Amino acid sequence: MKIGIWISIFTIFSTILNPSKTEDDLVIEGFNYINSKPVFIHLKDGRISKIVPNKKSSNSPKLFVAPGLIDIQINGYVGVDFSGPNLTEEDVVKATKALWKVGVTSYFPTVITQDISIIKKNLAILAKAKDDPDIGISIPGFHLEGPYISPKKGFRGAHLEKYIKKPDWKEFLELQKAAKNNIKIITLAPELEGAIPFIKNCVKNGLVVSLGHHNGTATDIQNAVNAGARMATHLGNGCANQINRHHNPIWPQLSEDLLKISIIADGYHLTKEEVRSFYKVKGFDNTILVSDALDLAGLPPGEYIRGERKLVLTPEVVKFPGENVLAGAASPITKCIDVMMDFTQCSIAEAIKMACSNPAEMFSLNHLGEILPNKRADLILFSMERNKIDIHKTFVNGKLVYSKK
Repeated sequence: MKIGIWISIFTIFSTILNPSKTEDDLVIEGFNYINSKPVFIHLKDGRISKIVPNKKSSNSPKLFVAPGLIDIQINGYVGVDFSGPNLTEEDVVKATKALWKVGVTSYFPTVITQDISIIKKNLAILAKAKDDPDIGISIPGFHLEGPYISPKKGFRGAHLEKYIKKPDWKEFLELQKAAKNNIKIITLAPELEGAIPFIKNCVKNGLVVSLGHHNGTATDIQNAVNAGARMATHLGNGCANQINRHHNPIWPQLSEDLLKISIIADGYHLTKEEVRSFYKVKGFDNTILVSDALDLAGLPPGEYIRGERKLVLTPEVVKFPGENVLAGAASPITKCIDVMMDFTQCSIAEAIKMACSNPAEMFSLNHLGEILPNKRADLILFSMERNKIDIHKTFVNGKLVYSKK
């Protein structure tokens, strides 16, 4: 009996002296990605409770800790196509868990131009998957890329012309209903008939409107910005190979201060000079890295049939066979961070900011994107191997969801 009393007294005093040391605490040790200083990050109830300097780091090999990555444009992964006719809830679970392995803790499944019935069906499937307590926390919303884009060759990219149409607000509301109001970003062409009032309706309903796959004039782009458009989707891509050197969609979007840009910095979609120029104009505060990965990402190289299209997957990128046309990306967003540092000589902190903090800010995900007390504990531990990120551990909501063997 006396032993029990002494144990109780000891427990009370231990709690007073160490209030954060409860049974459900988890402490992560690593080097802060911003300043490379060793820290202990304490987690409690899925949140960061405090950050404490680590004066005697035993972290070997050197592992950096950063916020989990946020990919706002990803068409699929490891064989799962978010726009495919056979998508299932189980597929979404598979893709989400695979993305955790490459450090992506939040992403926007992207549904592209397709038959409207398939778009509606897939949005409903994604909405059900989002309700899954195991993976739904990693899906803050959906990205609808099309079908309201330019039908012109080059500008439409890999989108099938026969499914492209003019903006239709009534139709969009049906899609949003199927998605349970989870469409948070839409990519469209501002020059289409009805685009400007459509943009205004989207903004009124809380969507981020991004301009992409378009051949809009400077006036079209300015009108879209005045209506509330605030982003340019994968600037420099979704654009014809031959354009007017003065009058084209790139310059007005690049020069517009109210437009943030997303770019695919995988080393193939844009040249080094393009990436450097975009970065110098917009800076890391107004640039968002996206993978734009297709479902073929994570699969062995080879020739694949996807719906009505034949595609060739190389180790680096996806192409149409026999054409000098890219069909999509084949790398996760970590590759974009690597390339961004290589091409621009930006710091690792700046590159990661473009892949987590900036998208979090853009979509008002105030609980994500930074290592600060009370932020959700979505974190990655990684090493730098030959100037490339190598993910060792991924945490989502304070839970370890991936650990490198």
